[in-house]
Amino acid sequence: MYTMALRSFKFLVVDLVRGRFLWREFVERSWFLANTTVLPVILVSGPLGMAIVLQVGGLSHQLGADSYIGAADALGVLREAAPIVTALLLAGVGGSAVCAELGARTIREEIDALVVMGINPLQRIVAPLMLASLVVSLFLNMLVIFVSVTAGFYFDLGVLHGTQGSYIGSFTLFATIPDFLTSEFKAAVFGVTAAVIAAYNGMNARKGPTSVGEAVNRSVVISGIILFGENLIITELFFAFFPERTF
Repeated sequence: MYTMALRSFKFLVVDLVRGRFLWREFVERSWFLANTTVLPVILVSGPLGMAIVLQVGGLSHQLGADSYIGAADALGVLREAAPIVTALLLAGVGGSAVCAELGARTIREEIDALVVMGINPLQRIVAPLMLASLVVSLFLNMLVIFVSVTAGFYFDLGVLHGTQGSYIGSFTLFATIPDFLTSEFKAAVFGVTAAVIAAYNGMNARKGPTSVGEAVNRSVVISGIILFGENLIITELFFAFFPERTF
């Protein structure tokens, strides 16, 4: 899988530099991933933002720190929740669909036919998929942040009877540009990882219809495990380069 990822990345860079990149395949993959994941992302992000505000709001009220609900929502969504939600939905919805498609093409020997015709499947399929997943993950991560923070804002005003000034003020005080860039970097890494795992399992599905379902299940499970491991590593590196500020 790692070898396939490195070779696909090499094809991606070389084709972009030489102007031979398959932009049509990239657009089709991007539209497919975005079309299958946008609605689930919106449906998950709203309750997520409200749940964070509700959980943190009760504790903040007990501690007399109601004005920091916006900060808690900012840190919870921006640093951790948004990229994780993006990755899991991209892997579970878009990645599973891609894996099923490539698995079906594999058992029908379409991938072997590409090789016979002298077309490298990594260059033709996986490289555009990697770039498409990277771009879509960045967009979805921003969408999760916007929907979650907006839902949390109105939930704080309507249910917890907070104020606009305290929520927005604490949000802008604690949410920094490095936090947003790190969140986008996480989403990009997670998106590429999910695409590579889905492509690998789909293109290595064994013969037989049942193997496609097994490949999809394996892809989703492995993606979840690896994504949480990557999240831990990136978070540790973030705090090493950007220590927590004191107020």
